Amino acid sequence: MEIQEFIDFFAAQFDETAVETFTADTKFREIEEWSSLIALSIIAMVDEEYNSKLTGDDIRQSITINDVFNVVKSKL
Repeated sequence: MEIQEFIDFFAAQFDETAVETFTADTKFREIEEWSSLIALSIIAMVDEEYNSKLTGDDIRQSITINDVFNVVKSKL
């Protein structure tokens, strides 16, 4: 599991935000497009791409995309 691949999958959940916006240090909740629906999309993406269960609490406790990546990585 590589961080850039994860960032690409993460960014794909956003329709209106430029891909260049997303880095490991991006504070994803500060993105204007962020919503609970996107959070659910990220949970579904992690399940589909990594066969891992991400929870709403995992997302709430994360600040950056790298934080989410580390949570997913720890569950693999």
